[in-house]
Amino acid sequence: MTWYKNLGGDSGIASYEIGADKITITFSTNVSYEYTYDSAGVDHIENMKSLAKNGQGLNSYINKYVKKRYSRIF
Repeated sequence: MTWYKNLGGDSGIASYEIGADKITITFSTNVSYEYTYDSAGVDHIENMKSLAKNGQGLNSYINKYVKKRYSRIF
């Protein structure tokens, strides 16, 4: 997992892990959500990967576009 930079200072995201066709987001509550091409769509996953690497805007993006489109929670 890579620590999320949280440049905005108010994100609930702690870390993320990028795969070829997915992204796993771990929130500050220690709950992880896996989003895949199949569950959320290629464009959304690629946008989420970019936001994760940039360290800003990922939590807002998730809430606006893919909130419940995860493939699993763990």
